[in-house]
Amino acid sequence: MLNALLSALFGCAHERTTFPLTPTGSIGASNRAASVNGTYVACLDCGKEFRYDWAEMRIGRPVMRRPESLVRPPT
Repeated sequence: MLNALLSALFGCAHERTTFPLTPTGSIGASNRAASVNGTYVACLDCGKEFRYDWAEMRIGRPVMRRPESLVRPPT
């Protein structure tokens, strides 16, 4: 309850994230972040994706995503 209130007031703190992911194989809509930025993590609370630096073992800058309306489906 307290976390929900703090997130509503100050935004997500991104404390709960996935293990660093580096997708391989064909690039689909779900792999767009990795296709542009390599390894990334995703916040389990808000869904935002961040670059991940294995050398520093730290979360980096947010992954900039194009709006889905501008992405053409593969043919």
